[in-house]
Amino acid sequence: MSSSSSNDLVRRPFEGLPNEQDFVAMRQLIPAATMAVKTTEEYGSLDVELATILPMAWPAVRRTDGTVTVGIQAGYPGGDLSRGIGQAIRLAAELEPGSPITTVTLDEDAPRLQDILDLSGDFALQVQETFEFWLDPSAERTGEIEQAISQANDSIMQTRPVAGLSHAYWVDAGPKEHVRWVLDADEEKVIDAVTRLHARRESALCEGAKYVGSFRAEGLSIPVWDLPKGAGAEAAEAEAEAFRTRFEEALTSTEPLTALERRARGGIVARQVTLR
Repeated sequence: MSSSSSNDLVRRPFEGLPNEQDFVAMRQLIPAATMAVKTTEEYGSLDVELATILPMAWPAVRRTDGTVTVGIQAGYPGGDLSRGIGQAIRLAAELEPGSPITTVTLDEDAPRLQDILDLSGDFALQVQETFEFWLDPSAERTGEIEQAISQANDSIMQTRPVAGLSHAYWVDAGPKEHVRWVLDADEEKVIDAVTRLHARRESALCEGAKYVGSFRAEGLSIPVWDLPKGAGAEAAEAEAEAFRTRFEEALTSTEPLTALERRARGGIVARQVTLR
């Protein structure tokens, strides 16, 4: 599972990790979230908190209790994001408690997340409403710290998981609301599934919703729907089970696309975007 060089581009860096889709969501979609994991015995059986982002966009910090917190959205060198984050964990584990990692430099033997983490854990993602997780429990809550957290909280767009659609997240983006669904299915099959539903006028996630396109991030496909303003996540959840059923049926279909579906597919493909 290790890439041959730290500079080789790995298009799907989180492949092989439990809940790969939620790693991608933490990197690309969710403002504030955490995930509790642990390193392997070889790497010290260390408690690690994966977080979306840390103060000053630090890659990692060694807390005063000896645990490590790592920012998934930080900048990492090389072409393999998994190796960059794995190296941040290893570097932070070597620091004195209470110290941050401000930059990451890759060693030739820098471990990937797939190598350094104990993969037997549940890897459960927790969406957070604030950046209170930045606080070291043993640290003094100074006015400067409180102000920094308050300013960061002001930037959070309200986000929550959509019950009934695993790895789908609703977000209030101000003028619009969206649902973005992280899928590990083959991209061409995802496009075909959306095409089949679109041709039947069944691609709306819920009443008033509109499929607006999809993007690729960390090797996975993420379809996006706009929701009517004020609909909330509840609108998507009310119809999530029915939508998931018809989407999965379309995804597993092996029937050739009809002429109508082939025409629809061109418009669907035109809405694809890739994020690196």
